[in-house]
Order: sequence, then structure tokens, then C-alpha cells
Amino acid sequence: AQEMEKVFQQFNITDSLGLRDRAIFEVFYSSGIRRVELSKLKILDVDAERGVLFLKETKGWKDRTVPIGERALAWLEKYLREVRPSLVVPPDDGTLFLSKDGHPLTPDALTDMGAAYITAANIGKQGACHIFRHTMATLMLEGGADIRYIQQMLGHESLNTTEIYTRVSIRGLQEVFKKTHPGANLRRKPPPRDPERLEKLEEEENTEEEKEALLSALIAEGAKEAAPPPPPTPDGKRKRNLARRLLGSRLKLLPGEVVRPRKTSGNRKKKEKKKKE
Repeated sequence: AQEMEKVFQQFNITDSLGLRDRAIFEVFYSSGIRRVELSKLKILDVDAERGVLFLKETKGWKDRTVPIGERALAWLEKYLREVRPSLVVPPDDGTLFLSKDGHPLTPDALTDMGAAYITAANIGKQGACHIFRHTMATLMLEGGADIRYIQQMLGHESLNTTEIYTRVSIRGLQEVFKKTHPGANLRRKPPPRDPERLEKLEEEENTEEEKEALLSALIAEGAKEAAPPPPPTPDGKRKRNLARRLLGSRLKLLPGEVVRPRKTSGNRKKKEKKKKE
């Protein structure tokens, strides 16, 4: 959780696209959805009142519903109110997250963004969107959530090729999510709606083999979506420079950090001079 908070400190929320990016990765961290699933989200797929996301035609062409925390919803609301209206290009098809040109963000663009922010945070890990998904699952697992509920959030059909787990209700999933995910509740932790139900769920302890199978499945899944590793860098300063090349003003300045304007080549200066003439 501390590593994720360090990544979130990299977002410059005074920049409109930086605020958009913060909302994007808060959704990743809260819900654990895949990058393709996020890129397809529509505004109407978000039910803030119930605290859920509706995912349509996900992996395996199946629909599913997953919880989303109050913290992510707060950032999402801020993005919808302050940023998205300026990005929309008519006709508006309702896509939730838009590029600066008003188009839906592609999965590859999300990967590049995630990799750049993680590189800038210098947390000693390489990766992109999948790190947020993996962290969500790990934190809930460590918090005592039953593997069936984590599996339902991740959209995994089974932990191995022979075992098919029972599908769980969204209400039960929300109860476990609120109890085990650090970003589920914004201000306070509300009491569970059904204490007896939670006590019953807690009786079903996960075995070490089940935990290992879940984490192994996540690692294998992440390898397929991994961003190309950045070139080797000896220190955090060079890593931040690499990240800033992609993110620009979206990356928050550190105390005392100064960004020098990029040098313009002689040929480019000549071209700009001709245009002015």
C-alpha cells in the first residue's frame, strides 16, 4: 500500500491530464480491472450510488460487476466535473476516459502512462497497469478476503484448469471489499451490513496452495501485459527524466526540482524561422 501511495504522489493534479491520470489509476487500484476493461468503460457503467462498475464483454466475452471504493469514486467525480467536458469531441459516445484529442484511450497508451508514473516513483519495481491490479488482489488476500471473492473481482474463471469456483453475489463481494481493501472507504469504515454473513465468510480460510495459485495466475497474466522495461538507469533522477519525456506537465514536481526547457535543434529553428517569414 505504501508503494502505491508513493506512485500516487507523482500525479500533478493541478494539470487537467494529470488529474485525469490520477482518476484512471485510482480506478485501477480500487477495482483491479484490466487495462482493456478500463479503456472500454462508459460513463453509464459507473454506479456511484451502489459503488459498482459494470464491465461488459470482458475476457471470455462475459459481463461482470465489481465494487469500486469511495476514494476512487471521489477522484472519478472530480475528473467528470472538471476535466472530461474539455476533452469531449462531439458526438459524445459516453466513453469514460478520453485522450487529449477526445478519443478513447488505448490499452497501450494506458501501459505507457502506468510505466512512466511507476518509473518516476522509483519504487524498485517495473510494470504498468497490472501492478495496481496485483496490489489490489494481494492487499485483499492479506486482509483475509476469501479467494473466491478476489477471483470474482479479477474475472478469473478458475485458479487452475480443473477447478471451477462458485460465483459469488455482488453484495457479498462488496462486503468483503469494504472490509479488506484500504481504498474502499473514504472517510470512515462503515459497519458491515450483515455481520453474521461476514463471520461465516471468515470461517472459510484460504490455504497456502490457494494463495500461491492466485498470485501465480496474476504474475502470469501480468507478463502478457507488461510494458517494455526501461533502459537501465543508475539513479532516480534519470528515471524521472525518462518519465517526464512521456508525461510532461502531468508529472508532479518534487520540492526543489527544476525542469529545463528542451533544446531546439538548429534545423528545427530554421524551419520555425521560415514559417514565420
